[in-house]
Amino acid sequence: QVVLVESGGGLVQPGGSLRLSCAASGHTFSTLTMSWFRQAPGKELEFVAAISYVSGMISYAASVKGRFTISRDNAKGTEYLQMNSLKPEDTAIYYCAAEVYGGLGRNAREYSYWGQGTQVTVSS
Repeated sequence: QVVLVESGGGLVQPGGSLRLSCAASGHTFSTLTMSWFRQAPGKELEFVAAISYVSGMISYAASVKGRFTISRDNAKGTEYLQMNSLKPEDTAIYYCAAEVYGGLGRNAREYSYWGQGTQVTVSS
């Protein structure tokens, strides 16, 4: 059983930055494809980014490409999402998700394990 715990959310002004972390336990981290999804109030769950267990291949949603950076530290069992140039429309609950030997899926159904979420609010 994989347990995921997110941290790093908060309130930030437009144009600011935040770094989210997701610590995984219960499984060999290097075999996990890791991802981030988000859900804004009244909207569906949306793919943000994913990083493969294989060679660190990465995929981004068009809405965050160039502003967000996903990374992982296998030694620490943690993935990160560095978010720069934040916009009010980035406001959402951000969820970490994982799949054992997963592909770079953009569909939430492709991930078996989920964290509890962390709130990101971008507002002046």
